[in-house]
Amino acid sequence: MIASASAGFDQYRDNIARGVVETIEYDSTTVGSVRKAMVYTPPGFSSEHTYPVLYLLHGIGGDETEWHTHGSPHIILDNLYSDNLIQPMIVVCPNGRAMPNDRAEGDLFDPVKIRAFEQFESDLIRDLIPHIESRYPAAHTRDKRAIAGLSMGGGQSLNIGLRNLEHFAWVGAFSAAPNTKAPEALIPDPAEAASLLSMLWLSCGDQDNLIQISRDVHDYLNQQGVPHIWYEESGGHDWPVWKNDLYLFSQRLFQ
Repeated sequence: MIASASAGFDQYRDNIARGVVETIEYDSTTVGSVRKAMVYTPPGFSSEHTYPVLYLLHGIGGDETEWHTHGSPHIILDNLYSDNLIQPMIVVCPNGRAMPNDRAEGDLFDPVKIRAFEQFESDLIRDLIPHIESRYPAAHTRDKRAIAGLSMGGGQSLNIGLRNLEHFAWVGAFSAAPNTKAPEALIPDPAEAASLLSMLWLSCGDQDNLIQISRDVHDYLNQQGVPHIWYEESGGHDWPVWKNDLYLFSQRLFQ
């Protein structure tokens, strides 16, 4: 049984060490433009250490700023570090809409924009990860890379993470959206996935209209004997659920 986050987990605390959040730019050969991402480095960050990295993805209506605008990941993580509940890690919030105009504007469901979320797989693997690993003291091995996201980003995390297990050992989906591939396509070789995954996390609010997507993946994983964590929590398709998911998921990473 997974307990929900403790009271005040997302509230700013005085007199604790803090991480640093910055916006970076990187050249995307996939898109053919300079793109942005937000990067959190933990309290006590030092270039003398090597850090694992979590790539944390937004939803269909967001961009690289969405988590920090609505989800307070820096506050959640700072509090976890203060309580000695989390491994030091770099957290990268990219823009999962890989197209020249990647702003969340106009018709968000335009097929061109939906394809841009699919195109992000190449942008992440070919462009962003190499940039992060050249600019920061980030680990270069799959066991030190995680990918997770909410809604559209949850579907992306499953689609990208499970298809690129040579790059990711930790995969999390919070309220995965309809862009999620069918379970049989996500995990065509259950035995291989089971052997390579350090953790596969699925969660969704019990009042979320999209919950059947996550349940279908969970049921398939059970049928195929693929170890995973399934967390059906109280709530809908909204930020209290996703903040709670980040709090719980991040504590289990890189252990």
